[in-house]
Amino acid sequence: MSSSEVNSEKDQIRKFEKVPDAESARSVQSPNLPENGKLVRQLKNRHIAMISIGGVIGTGLFLGTASALRNGGPVGLLLGYTIIGSICYSVMISLGEMVAYLPIPGGHIKLAERFVNPAFSFAMGWNYWYNWTILLPAELSAAAVLIGFWNRENPISPAAWVTITMAITIIINMFGAGAYGEAEFIFVSIKVVTITGLIILGIILDLGGGPNHDRIGFRYWKHPGPFAQFHDIPGSEGRFLAWWSVMTQAAFSYTGTETVAIAAGEAKNPRRNLPKAIRRVYIRILLFYIGGTAVIGLLVPYTDKRLNLADGTASSSPFVIAIQNAGIRSLPSIINACLLSSAWSAASSDLYISSRGLYALAIAGNAPKIFSRTSKKGLPYVSVIFCALFATLGYMGINNGAGKVFGWFSNMSAIAGLATWFGICLTYIRFHAGMKAQGYDRTDLPYASKLQPFAAWYAMVFCVVICFFSGWSVFLKGNWAVDTFVTNYIPLVLFPILYIGSKLYYKQPTIKPEEMDFQSDIDEIEANTYDDPPPKNKIETFWRWLM
Repeated sequence: MSSSEVNSEKDQIRKFEKVPDAESARSVQSPNLPENGKLVRQLKNRHIAMISIGGVIGTGLFLGTASALRNGGPVGLLLGYTIIGSICYSVMISLGEMVAYLPIPGGHIKLAERFVNPAFSFAMGWNYWYNWTILLPAELSAAAVLIGFWNRENPISPAAWVTITMAITIIINMFGAGAYGEAEFIFVSIKVVTITGLIILGIILDLGGGPNHDRIGFRYWKHPGPFAQFHDIPGSEGRFLAWWSVMTQAAFSYTGTETVAIAAGEAKNPRRNLPKAIRRVYIRILLFYIGGTAVIGLLVPYTDKRLNLADGTASSSPFVIAIQNAGIRSLPSIINACLLSSAWSAASSDLYISSRGLYALAIAGNAPKIFSRTSKKGLPYVSVIFCALFATLGYMGINNGAGKVFGWFSNMSAIAGLATWFGICLTYIRFHAGMKAQGYDRTDLPYASKLQPFAAWYAMVFCVVICFFSGWSVFLKGNWAVDTFVTNYIPLVLFPILYIGSKLYYKQPTIKPEEMDFQSDIDEIEANTYDDPPPKNKIETFWRWLM
């Protein structure tokens, strides 16, 4: 892009610099920060690209699909992940439009303060922090499950593996955003190669290319069938409930795609790099999740008794089961090692995001100011240390079984994640209304989608519906389970409690569309917008296209 085009874009950005009413503008400003209380933009384009990919690929895909396939059947699994994928995409284009224009620290948490009200920002912030704080011990439990694959005959206490993974996670994050970005680049590269290789291998095995030369085709779609009969409930009702049972697990698997918004405050050249990452989300959803679940449904029957995370090892992963069925002996261990790196990556991301979420709460005045303290290099060390303390919840898997604890945490984080998506969509609907009320042309934004605001409404409504019915299975006769009820509905109740409580405390009305602040932080954002140097050769051209 030429310098004249860059200047043209900056001229377009300045069209948005209408300063709202002074009082309303002050109402969205952060309190004074302590000395050195700012983050530093250290994340490069390749870091942002990998963080956005890493948010899509995690243990939910590698491990969580076991429960989803067992409960829903191959078609139920595919439909569930496809529908949640469409919701995820709707959320991401809503978020992308806002953070590409305003890539500020705190991401959607601070944007909710600008375009809804401080109470909604408070509720979103603490819900988001809770979500990622809960995810951290979930990934530690997942790591213990994966390592247990090699110690089935002489099992070692999961506490050892939880401690090792915790130490790796904390060390990476204490070196700052730059180190986190480099670690994610390596970990996510392994994840991308792994899932791509597994999908290709799955297709080969399905067509009879394995050592046993068994051509599977759509055999398991015919017998035992495309849908499971949930709890042996006959007819279409049982098949519908089987499909619906997949939705919560699918939501957990997709949780994390919005992490690019939190990373926006530490991203270099955010107006260039963020839109590029957002535009490619649908490719990742189609390739990794829709492609992955389609292959899983072809290779493993939902009646396979090994599809049970409660056994505490990665032998329940559909990918591992398929490889074992094909008679490939050494490959499951190699795949398991790759999956372990996925758990480490996810745990590192969980600590990064939870600490930045707490930092965002602090700079908004919704958490003690001490959590906004940063080092000279821009590391919010107080927030990182505090959030790391909650990693010790991963030790719950010692007595209850790492696989079972992973299930508890995945339920809790799935509901909190859907609440976050609901908040993002509502914030975008308000953002869209403010743009319209103040006469802005959205086509001048760094990123805009023609599907708006309908996509935001679609995702927001479905997030509420899925949350409300997430734990419905406990109400079936003879199926009451206290742990399932608590892990599904306590997080659901948390969000409205946080909002109502903060609403009563702040006593501030919802910001009117014509008073919304689209101007603050524009100067700093413009100063960090620049034209990347042209590629020197074909390799650099390909790399820039890829990233």
